[in-house]
Amino acid sequence: MEWKKYIQNFDWMLLGAVGVLTLFGLVAIASATHVNLGESPTFVVKQGAFFIVGIILMLFAANLDYEYFSQFHIPIYCVNLVLLLAVLFIGTGAKGAVRWIAIGPLTIQPSEFAKIMMIFCMAQIIKMNYNKVDRLPFLAFLFVYVMVPIILIQKQPALSASLVLIAIFCVQLFVAGLSYTFIRNVFILVVPIIAFILWDVARENPLIMDKIFEPHQFNRVLSFVDPKRDASLYYQTEKSISAIGSGQITGQGLFNGTLNQLSYLPEPHNDFIFSVIGEEFGFIGCIFVLGVLLFIVFRCIVIAISSRNLFSQLVAAGIAGMFAFQTFVNAGVALGILPNTGMSLPFVSYGGSSMWTNMVAIGLILNIRKKETKSLFEGGLL
Repeated sequence: MEWKKYIQNFDWMLLGAVGVLTLFGLVAIASATHVNLGESPTFVVKQGAFFIVGIILMLFAANLDYEYFSQFHIPIYCVNLVLLLAVLFIGTGAKGAVRWIAIGPLTIQPSEFAKIMMIFCMAQIIKMNYNKVDRLPFLAFLFVYVMVPIILIQKQPALSASLVLIAIFCVQLFVAGLSYTFIRNVFILVVPIIAFILWDVARENPLIMDKIFEPHQFNRVLSFVDPKRDASLYYQTEKSISAIGSGQITGQGLFNGTLNQLSYLPEPHNDFIFSVIGEEFGFIGCIFVLGVLLFIVFRCIVIAISSRNLFSQLVAAGIAGMFAFQTFVNAGVALGILPNTGMSLPFVSYGGSSMWTNMVAIGLILNIRKKETKSLFEGGLL
């Protein structure tokens, strides 16, 4: 009887959406890595293996007593810092960045795991200090609490992961009921800062931004602000836009994307996989992928709204914010409306650490759904 109730409470639509998106991602990765031209299917096989392991992790997270483990938020936070510090001392690098730790044949990226650990830890901290959420001392403490891992991540450097943590931080504070006065004041402060950053980067002789950003990060922002300054810096974005535009409504067909098949697209199996989808599946394919991701985010939001307690709400909202932000940035970069930050597309881009983080997040959402949501008679939305 318990199993029957468990199965009934399981969010099969959410799980189905994740499965469909992952399978679509495997097809896109196969095309991006030119399996059709006789290249090794290693990336496809590995991604499939990552997904299978991810299902195990998801089921574990879906049956975990997360409220019990919330009391260990301090050890979890410390483990997160230790992993990020380990990257700086024993990490392995690629393309000028040191973001991975090699464990035998396996390579993990702690900055990915930091996302889910910080969602969990920040939710507990906010829950414990709910009555202080509008007080400046607590907000200052929480800011420092979040900035410590962000600084360590920036040392790698991994700007995309840092931005995700900031987005999660903002979403969870909003859900906790942060005063609109604070939100207004932050906008008043942040908008001029962003304007100054863009203005300074565009200068022939920048005042400070070339000293704050890593060289490759500075060049990415520069290529966004002033693409004509150096055509080589805008090459990735230019090819991505061309590929998506050439797909038009229905796309050129699987394995028929000209720019993709001729290897003109940068990182097509990861950061720019949306470009492969746009070229080969067209506008319809892009809308399909974005629609499925929107459905996943929507389910997370609904589950957060229907949750019985603040901690569960904050975890679900943080996960929704993580998926939404990553989707927006990945698609935005591919379309040229945002600077290139190297953000993966959830469940679609290649990557073990990213897949496992996302699957654990889905597991927690499923857990909250079956354990914490209100019934229809209690005013729930599910």
